[in-house]
Amino acid sequence: MKFDWADDWSVFLEAFGETVYIVAVAMGVGGLVGLVLGLSLYTTRRGGLFANNAVFTVLNVLVNFVRPIPFVIFLTALGPLTILITGSRIGTDAFIVPAAIMASFATSRIVEQNLVALDPGLIEAARSMGASPMRIILTVVIPEALAPLILGYTFIFVAVVDMSALAGIVGGGGLGNFALTQGYQRFDWATVWITVLVIVALVQAVQFLGNYLARKVLHR
Repeated sequence: MKFDWADDWSVFLEAFGETVYIVAVAMGVGGLVGLVLGLSLYTTRRGGLFANNAVFTVLNVLVNFVRPIPFVIFLTALGPLTILITGSRIGTDAFIVPAAIMASFATSRIVEQNLVALDPGLIEAARSMGASPMRIILTVVIPEALAPLILGYTFIFVAVVDMSALAGIVGGGGLGNFALTQGYQRFDWATVWITVLVIVALVQAVQFLGNYLARKVLHR
């Protein structure tokens, strides 16, 4: 039996809402934690505002350890932590825990790479004027790197959407699970492709917004 869009439209809307919820929470948590981690990597490296080789080494090793792990394995490996946080390893909230953690580590490296590309002369100029390290971060580092950071976060958004497609593995729902259960398993290829087009449209809309905001920042 194929999916009846006239009668079962609410099922699709529920799946879409689950995807939006997963991506929004994972991006919100991952984006914030990733920014802090990325700033920490940037400021504690040799010559940084808070240069500390021990802290940098620990953070760098941690990020390098987590990032290469395939998300489907990371999802299952974090089962005990997910249960500790949410009380279950099944469901949408349970899926968000590993998604947010993976997004945090991915974001941290993108933040660090964009900040490292800044002209060191800007930092030295601010230092010579007596600005404190925190003031330099807030008024020089982040504003100067804002455009590439926006594009970096747009990239992370796409990655989180990709991760959300696996939510069905732990009963988390979402569009990926919808395409699998309502389309693929029923040999309903029209439903699969409609779902694909909706995901592509969502990603393209955010990509357009990210490009627009980055251009506005560059031309300010």
